[in-house]
Amino acid sequence: MGLHWGRAPSWLTKRMKRLAKAIVTLLVDEYGTESFLARIADPMWFQAISAALGYDFDSSGVTSVTCGILKDVLDSKNVGLRAAGGKGKASRKVPMDLERDGDALGLSSSKVEFLKYASRMAAKVDNAVIQCNYPLYHHTIFYSEEGSWAIVQQGMNTENRKARRYHWLSSAVRNFVGEPHTAIVCDQVHRHVLNMAARESEECRMQSVQLVSDGTKQITKMMRSLRPLGQSSLYEWTDCIDERQQIARVQYLPEKMNWEALDRAYNFVPRNYEALISISGIGPATIRGLALISDIIYGKKPSWRDPARFSFAFGGKDGVPFPVDRRSYDKVIEILEEIVKNAELDQNEQLQAMRRLRRISTRAGTSNS
Repeated sequence: MGLHWGRAPSWLTKRMKRLAKAIVTLLVDEYGTESFLARIADPMWFQAISAALGYDFDSSGVTSVTCGILKDVLDSKNVGLRAAGGKGKASRKVPMDLERDGDALGLSSSKVEFLKYASRMAAKVDNAVIQCNYPLYHHTIFYSEEGSWAIVQQGMNTENRKARRYHWLSSAVRNFVGEPHTAIVCDQVHRHVLNMAARESEECRMQSVQLVSDGTKQITKMMRSLRPLGQSSLYEWTDCIDERQQIARVQYLPEKMNWEALDRAYNFVPRNYEALISISGIGPATIRGLALISDIIYGKKPSWRDPARFSFAFGGKDGVPFPVDRRSYDKVIEILEEIVKNAELDQNEQLQAMRRLRRISTRAGTSNS
């Protein structure tokens, strides 16, 4: 997904909200809130609904606009779902949004607190535990009245001007640091991405926790041995099967670590890696430093594998793959709203309405292809 400037035009966003409202209502009525959250965590479904709403399939704005539209729809409909966060400053208002809307949904204080924790940990993992140079700028958490959640967040690489989207689902998360994503979507897979959330990083995670329990003095000595002044580096004496991997290690060695945060971690005595990274101040440099010490000195290697691994109904706002057919778009909205309004119709009438919808969609695709 590339960086696209500008905003979705008002004529399109109005239609997007109306169509999204009908789709969300039908989905929740038919399948329930858990199914809706599972769809949000599915990158193909997320991309498909964005395209169906008429947004650019290859734009970074797919994430922020679609999440914003769905958030507005959930705020206006009583379907047992809400969304918090958004792009930029809105992403930092998640705790306040959760407290306000969680209370409206009837969530207990403990469930609201866990939603805050899930939001914070997902952001920490994708900003620091996985280091691929895509700092987050968008974060939205969707959640139900039962306390289940799905998270969609996105980072931007300022060098290649590409976006990377991360999908999470509460029912798929055993812990926040062990392969927790349902998907990570990006146009480009990079080499030498420090991935401490990978399954193969388990021993490195355990060693990092052990290093913290040894105290900052010991960690300082080890860091100096990796970056010595006026003497040979341990890199010269370390066997490395892949020379490119050794270059990556040197390149990613942090200039400094957050020693105050490490002192707090030492006093806190984290029971596992998730508890360690949850400590304030344990950021990318500190995580990277602990991983490299675990690797070079103790032989507990982290993963350097990048974890990163679409349809239009009515066209896209920039005319890709074809201009938006407003007449067909409006007609489909009318039909979907009619279905929602007349939910008590017998099955025959509902099938007739859906056949009309299919004919209009087919004509729209044919006339614009």
